[in-house]
Amino acid sequence: MKSTNEHEEHCHSHGCSCCDGGHDHKEHHEEMSWWKPALSLAMLLAGIVMDAMEVQWFQHGWLRLAWYAAAWLPTGLGVLREAIEEAREGEIFSEFLLMTVASLGAFAIGEYPEAIAVMALYCIGEALQDRAVSRARGNIQSLIAFRPDHAVLIKGNERVTVDPADVKVGDIIEVKPGERVPVDGTLMGEAAAFDTAALTGESVPRIIERGNEVLAGMIASESTVQLKAVRTASESAVSRILHLVEDATERKAPAELFIRRFARIYTPVVIGLAALVIVAPWLYSLAVPAFSFNFATWLHRALIFLVISCPCALVISIPLSYFAGIGAASRRGILFKGSNYLDEMSRITAVVFDKTGTLTTGEFTVSEVKGLTDEQLGALAAIEQDSPHPIARAIIDHHAPAEVKIENLKNIAGLGISATINSQTWLVGTSRLLEQENIAYPAALKDIKDTMVAVAIAGEYAGHVLLSDKPKEDSAAAIDALHRQGIETVMLSGDRQALTDSVAQHLGINEAHGDLLPQGKVEHIERLQHMGKQVAFVGDGINDAPVLALSDVGIAMGALGSDMAIETADVVIQTDQPSRVAEAVTLGKRTRHIVTQNIAFAIAIKVLVMILGVLGIATMWQAVFADVGVALLCVLNALRLASLTKPHAKV
Repeated sequence: MKSTNEHEEHCHSHGCSCCDGGHDHKEHHEEMSWWKPALSLAMLLAGIVMDAMEVQWFQHGWLRLAWYAAAWLPTGLGVLREAIEEAREGEIFSEFLLMTVASLGAFAIGEYPEAIAVMALYCIGEALQDRAVSRARGNIQSLIAFRPDHAVLIKGNERVTVDPADVKVGDIIEVKPGERVPVDGTLMGEAAAFDTAALTGESVPRIIERGNEVLAGMIASESTVQLKAVRTASESAVSRILHLVEDATERKAPAELFIRRFARIYTPVVIGLAALVIVAPWLYSLAVPAFSFNFATWLHRALIFLVISCPCALVISIPLSYFAGIGAASRRGILFKGSNYLDEMSRITAVVFDKTGTLTTGEFTVSEVKGLTDEQLGALAAIEQDSPHPIARAIIDHHAPAEVKIENLKNIAGLGISATINSQTWLVGTSRLLEQENIAYPAALKDIKDTMVAVAIAGEYAGHVLLSDKPKEDSAAAIDALHRQGIETVMLSGDRQALTDSVAQHLGINEAHGDLLPQGKVEHIERLQHMGKQVAFVGDGINDAPVLALSDVGIAMGALGSDMAIETADVVIQTDQPSRVAEAVTLGKRTRHIVTQNIAFAIAIKVLVMILGVLGIATMWQAVFADVGVALLCVLNALRLASLTKPHAKV
């Protein structure tokens, strides 16, 4: 895959120059990509017909040469210019040099039609490949359409239409049914439905509650809504997605890096071998007088060898394969930060999941309260009211915060919160927090499998709150899909081991570890890596930043609005569906399989026809068709990835 600028440079440096480049205007570029090689082909065919019909004026040597030379110019000059420019930049042995030498050599031995065919068919093949690249880019570039071109700003009783870039944090905007949300904002009115397909791939509209965040690119489905902007347009979810996808090319897959290194060595070796095709028979004729050496014959074979050797199929199809894979993934709501991570996903042998919010809904509800009075519940809610944690939100939803003065509020990582109310110290969190503070509590609490928040006041156990959090609808299917691919599954959680085991058993997870602090999760990732596992970690991208960074592939689940997730993770899944992890692994394997197919097929055909060319069996025409044909077959093979629309489509 290539970013915008790189892609244009790629087109310019791989044959598009034979058609004048034309990058400033897309339509102009497409027009120029076709008429020059078409003109060359038309003149070539006319020349072949006149040769066959023995048209009298065409039989004059200089006129015939002039006709074919004119047919060569529309395409040949562009390739010659590229060969010169590449040489000036230090890349002397480029594919353009191969094409130029082969074409001019064909003129030298009087094979005029073959000389035109080399350039014309090469440029037509490049134009077709460029069109294929554009097709593969289509689904990613279509993200740009998600950027609304205007925003309706509410100023008092007035509604002013402005550019989204002019919307500031805190401004109130209005979005009518069918319109896209211009910037990220919080919903000010009652719950409303939004079409999120553009961002997440979900087909069913999502109901967003009052006060929750609505992301740029979503579409208001049923009613006019008002939002309070929380980010500028340049920092919106859509802008970050576009930036992420367009920059993915910065991280190359090993196969792409191999082709780059391969091309630098391959071209001079091929030119050396072509020279040897001429020199070796000549030296043999000197040693063995009976052997008749014909310079024109061996030059012709050397030129055929050069034409066949052009690495078009590898240079074009391999980056395109990764580009198509990333594009297909983006349509499924899976964003890869680079083609190297797509490659890494194909090698994953263990997937480690965070529990809350990843495999479970993370939407807790209070199921039972033990030992706490109504007044104490109000104080508990007051302590939790500034916490964004789902458990804290569930407690606040269950009981309104009391108006109490809270002092010395302190978060204790992985354990809970401590605070002071009316000179009494409150501890709110796990049973381990109570143990750490040497506070006795009923032994029965250790047998509870549900999520529990224990409360201690003034050094004594006061009671606890039980909360329930159920697995997501597709969590079990996601685990099953990974197991079918031979991938081990592990779940790590800060919740109690009994609850962690219960969820793991329900979902069929191979291994589960609870009661973990952040450092404990890091140790488990390192343990798996020391066992030789290729590990992917799936988490929310905020609390699990260390393990996301440590794992071989870090995957952020449902963290589209999180700067930390996009910054730390290697792959961002835009939905809350764990099943997309299995899809990402499948797509990585399919992409790698197609890349391997293209490399093996291209090299095998090249070697076969090169040998036939040296033996005098393959003609210049067959060489040209073999080169262009192999490249196009590899491109079509790569585009099978771009055409994937269903998660389980076969390739």
